[in-house]
Amino acid sequence: MAKKENKKDNSTAPLIPEEDRIIKTEYSELMQKSFIDYAMSVIVARALPDIRDGLKPVQRRVLYSMSELGIRSDRPHRKSARIVGDTMGKYHPHGDSSIYDSLVVMAQDFKKEVTLVDGHGNFGNIEGDGAAAMRYTEARLEKLTEDAFLADLDKDVVDFVPNFDETEKEPSVLPVRIPHFLINGSEGIAVGMATSTPPHNLGEAIDAQIAFLDNPDLSTRELMQYVKGPDFPTGGIVVNQDDLEEIYETGSGKIRIRGRVEVEKGRAGHINLVVTEIPYTMIGAGIGKFLSDVAALAENKLTNDIIDITNQSSKEGIRIVIELKKDTDVENFKNMLYKKTRLEDTFGVNMLAIADGRPETLGLKDILRYNADFQYQINTRKYTNLLEKERKKKEIQEGLIKAVDVIDLIIEILRGSRDRKMAKACLVEGDITGIKFKYPESAMMARELAFTPAQADAILDMRLYRLIGLEIEALMKEYDETCANIYRYEDILESRRSMRAVIRKDLLSLKKKYARERRTEITQAAEAVFRIGASEEDRELYFIMDRFCYAKTMEPSLVERNMEAVETAYRFHFRATSAGKICVFTEAGQMHTIRMQDLPAGKLRDKGTPIDNVSNYSTENETIVYACPQKDLLEGRILFVTAGGMVKIVEGKEFDAARKTIAATKLQEGDKLAALVPVGEESALVLRSAGGYFLKFRLDEIPSQKKASMGVHGMRLSKNDQVEGAYLIGEDQPGVITVNDQEVDISRMKLGKRDTKGTKKL
Repeated sequence: MAKKENKKDNSTAPLIPEEDRIIKTEYSELMQKSFIDYAMSVIVARALPDIRDGLKPVQRRVLYSMSELGIRSDRPHRKSARIVGDTMGKYHPHGDSSIYDSLVVMAQDFKKEVTLVDGHGNFGNIEGDGAAAMRYTEARLEKLTEDAFLADLDKDVVDFVPNFDETEKEPSVLPVRIPHFLINGSEGIAVGMATSTPPHNLGEAIDAQIAFLDNPDLSTRELMQYVKGPDFPTGGIVVNQDDLEEIYETGSGKIRIRGRVEVEKGRAGHINLVVTEIPYTMIGAGIGKFLSDVAALAENKLTNDIIDITNQSSKEGIRIVIELKKDTDVENFKNMLYKKTRLEDTFGVNMLAIADGRPETLGLKDILRYNADFQYQINTRKYTNLLEKERKKKEIQEGLIKAVDVIDLIIEILRGSRDRKMAKACLVEGDITGIKFKYPESAMMARELAFTPAQADAILDMRLYRLIGLEIEALMKEYDETCANIYRYEDILESRRSMRAVIRKDLLSLKKKYARERRTEITQAAEAVFRIGASEEDRELYFIMDRFCYAKTMEPSLVERNMEAVETAYRFHFRATSAGKICVFTEAGQMHTIRMQDLPAGKLRDKGTPIDNVSNYSTENETIVYACPQKDLLEGRILFVTAGGMVKIVEGKEFDAARKTIAATKLQEGDKLAALVPVGEESALVLRSAGGYFLKFRLDEIPSQKKASMGVHGMRLSKNDQVEGAYLIGEDQPGVITVNDQEVDISRMKLGKRDTKGTKKL
């Protein structure tokens, strides 16, 4: 007898609980997916505004929560803590501080072109004082917010989505009727991107939106006839008008803005320079920094004209008074303030918003186009819903009018019916089963009735007073109005021209009610130039630095008398103005800036000061390759050569930066800067490697590139070899260099090609 095969029955094996199962996956893939999910959540759901309503999610939720709480402009203010709590509990579970901060900013007229919240209490000030705690302040909606943001929310014009725990519904976007993203601007930092949009004048933005609706083919330049430029709540003067067209075309760029300064007569014949408007970027701690910077001008002996400085700002506005001497050159002093303080500052523009579900940098025309599309969308939904309501209303009115003509029959049907269902069946279908009529003719007439179910319900709900003559006339009048509304709504929905007229009318109405005069002046002004005085700026000094990075300044006459000793003992020495700056380049590709006035004046044997005391340079981690006066650098071109053989030529103006330290170039991993050489009229470049190879090729083979580029291959190197020297030479120009006590005549070398190995000479 065959042995029976014993098979294990898996059907009775215990099931592994879902939570105990281990899912094997690639760690890098999991991290990548998780980070992308996190980044998109921050970008879309937290940091960036939606182009349609110009609001971040937290702002939208605060306004909607206030609307739901009934905190309207014609009602008393409510505690901010109540608003924050309601918003956090229902819609935004990300902490109360972010919600309250958003509420405060929407109420600050010095940050927003139009405030969306009417704050009551201490909501902070322009000088940087924060708002009081939320338990002390109160708020309500502004009238503009009700009219332009929330007016049509009950007409099903936008989609509602579940909140975080699916217990409430919230709007995915508010039905804003103005180009709010352009008007109030926005600032926010997401993951790997940031938005920075300046505010604009409400009236100008509406004019531009209307012009775009009338002619979508208008260019950016033509639209700028309406939107002149940013309109900051703090006023000020935009001084680079010529750059605005490119900024509005691309959606990014830099706006230079100055504070407004007036001249008044002071006491004892002195001159008072009064700052009445500040740059938008100076809001907050910037005012205190400005006051200290002005005081530093006198402390650092850049000017002797300042007698006193006082901050007389109040709720009425900014007023910073600088008292000057009688003979002060006012224009020169103003230019000094523009150059040396934040009275002239830069506003970086990056008009980034969520458009069609993804972040996008938008120009002026793109912003208006998205807003126009949104207006057509919400108005289409609005008038579709209104049309449907009017059609239902018309149906009821027609039924009531028809019922008035046969009211005696209807009364007889009602009196003869046992219940509402029997009466309705007779009115709708002519079914007289079970109904007792007083007259046989009534039964015949009842069989002919054909009201709709809605009309039948309206008739059954009708009150007797509607049979009064005046009420019947009013019903007829309402019917005529309903027919007119239906005709109008159908025309709006079927004709884009009619729809455009409706949007145009709404925009003009809002402009008439809420527009105000522009605050910021737009002009084109020259770069601020000032002189410190002949005794200071016209005085030339020598910058001296030894190999240990100790630096000082010396009088030219002293250096020239001891030139041989200076050349022997010091690595860098060159002329510069006492008010100028020195640029120092390191092997790591960094450029550090040093002010001449920060260096001590000394004699030949004086040690000087370590440059890491007056700059961000670190003697432990960086080796200096090159140093030069900033003025010479900005006016010329400079050749970059790396140890790995990469070369490029960069325009000096690329290094015009306000920061003390910037990245001067981009380096490959393991590479470093070997040499920097100013470019003049030379025609050829000679590269020397540590292995004794020399390569000479034409200078025009090297392209001009940006400082952020790596350059091109200049010399092909053997393994473990590197470039150690670079020399520029002109045609028929003698040139002998000494390397390791050997003289090499580089002028007699034959020209080769870039990116070759060259010839061994040592």
